Amino acid sequence: MSAKLYSVSNSANIDGGLRERKRAATRLAITAVARTLTAERGLNGYTVEEVCEEAGISRRTFFNYFHSKEDAVIGAFSDDLPQDALDTFNRDPERLPDGISATLLAALYHLTVDIVERSTISRTEIQQLIAAIKAEPQLLGRMTLEGEARERQFMELIAAREGLSPGHPEIIMASAVFGAVSKKTSHQFFSEDNTRPYRYLLDQNLAAARKLFSQPLDTTPAQTPKDTA
Repeated sequence: MSAKLYSVSNSANIDGGLRERKRAATRLAITAVARTLTAERGLNGYTVEEVCEEAGISRRTFFNYFHSKEDAVIGAFSDDLPQDALDTFNRDPERLPDGISATLLAALYHLTVDIVERSTISRTEIQQLIAAIKAEPQLLGRMTLEGEARERQFMELIAAREGLSPGHPEIIMASAVFGAVSKKTSHQFFSEDNTRPYRYLLDQNLAAARKLFSQPLDTTPAQTPKDTA
């Protein structure tokens, strides 16, 4: 009985995995066509039917994945974070009563590296998106809104782990500083001439940031030559 249950469960997992890969491939095909056509003609220069024809899908299938051509161009950048990665991130945070834990930086590092190394987004997809945005600047506003929403989610994620309010100064700064470092790392990683792994670039950038913020800070007003005369 155990062997039979294992066999059925394993088959279901394989079938589920195949279905998910097929869905991901379809989504990728739609997005690639939409970005290419937008870069060539602008959003108003083609129809959903043309996307469907190029991608080899039906109109119904298109709208099963995206609500509009604009959504198709933006693509799957708003997918949920993997649950197992979130579970690891939230494990044993060693909370402090009035500030962030001593394990937060390491947890953020491992979460970010895990997500990026699992990601199927390629340099080609990023370049297609950039080309589409150049041809249709209105997409930049949509991307900005997407980015702002993700920043709020990121802050709330950190706050929940640390048991603090999202408005706590240390939560705000942890989100802002780590977010800026990871964003810069992504720009470097996806650049056309980059050959270095994301992990290496993030290590390098975090080390530079830690060196800056480990410096002593004198907050007394700086004296001018006139003051010392």
